[in-house]
Amino acid sequence: MQCSQLATVKHRLAVGKPLPFNVRNADHTLLLARGQVVGSVEQMEALFTRGALVDLAELRGPQEQIATAPPEQLPALWQQCMSRLGEALQACEKEGFRQALDEMSAPVQALIARDSDLAIFQVLRQDANRHTQYGVNHSMHTAITAFLVAQRLGWDDTAVQKVFKVALTMNLSMLELQGQLAEQRTPVTAEQREAILSHPQRSVQMLELAGVTDRDWLDGVADHHVAPDGSGYPAGRREVNDFAALVRRADIYTAKLSPRLSRDAMAADRAGRAMFMYDPGNSMTAALVKEFGVYPPGCFVKLVSGETAVVVKRGPSVVTPLVAVLTTPSGAALIDPLPRDTSRRENAIASVIGEHAVPVRPAPEKLMTLALA
Repeated sequence: MQCSQLATVKHRLAVGKPLPFNVRNADHTLLLARGQVVGSVEQMEALFTRGALVDLAELRGPQEQIATAPPEQLPALWQQCMSRLGEALQACEKEGFRQALDEMSAPVQALIARDSDLAIFQVLRQDANRHTQYGVNHSMHTAITAFLVAQRLGWDDTAVQKVFKVALTMNLSMLELQGQLAEQRTPVTAEQREAILSHPQRSVQMLELAGVTDRDWLDGVADHHVAPDGSGYPAGRREVNDFAALVRRADIYTAKLSPRLSRDAMAADRAGRAMFMYDPGNSMTAALVKEFGVYPPGCFVKLVSGETAVVVKRGPSVVTPLVAVLTTPSGAALIDPLPRDTSRRENAIASVIGEHAVPVRPAPEKLMTLALA
């Protein structure tokens, strides 16, 4: 453990505020835990005088920690950061939501920047509570997708981070309803239809109450269902900013990849073709489909060998990704997934398959580890 004198970071401390890191004695034993409060100026000065220490590793911000983390730690970091971001979204009506959203978004954005294959994997292969938490999960997946596509389009860092926030908050006012609809087999009711049609403006109102004043962000949320031909909602609108335009496409694409109780997820190759047919010639759609490719990380495939596999990393071409084999050619489940290079003829991909055709489902963390090899 490498430590520094607490006095060297006194600018990060405040009397009456929770400590942002653990404080240690000269022998490195714990003196005060992160989150404890120093109650007076005298107590703070006493810590400096006694030579209290802080671990240098704890002084790094989450983005720096993620940028320098060993690759084997990334799957666990993804799980932790996505969970915390989801919790922040679910607390959207509580005080401090705006700050929590900023704090929890930054680590996820750092993870996307660190490894885009693992980012795409999150969009396709987050299976836990996928129906009941559909609203939260869908918002996070759309945000990841919008972030990646904005980067591919060459947007500057500020715009990339902003479109992430637009996508993340587009459905704030109907997160619970989305979970209900994902488990609902009956037609949408009149009351539900009204909630769906009004959710963009209600989400904007929630953001304004949380202290958001950025007009591009608010307009992006308000208009993320506006279609160029005027068929979206609010009805009759056609012109929107780039944030709304990109988020609408990311929203549609990730919805196709997401299963509901009433329907299976659309296969990734079909979802890409559907986007091209829906929106031919649009540069945002072209960038989205190119970013995810024919076989994006997280989709299930059948190899010419008869083995069932899951894509874990994009390869040298759009049709030759790295996959993890889950079964033998006869369909028997493997105890541990095995990596395969599909650029080799004997390992070539024959087709994309749906989840229902996969007899074994290893933990996402295990599969992500293979992508780091």
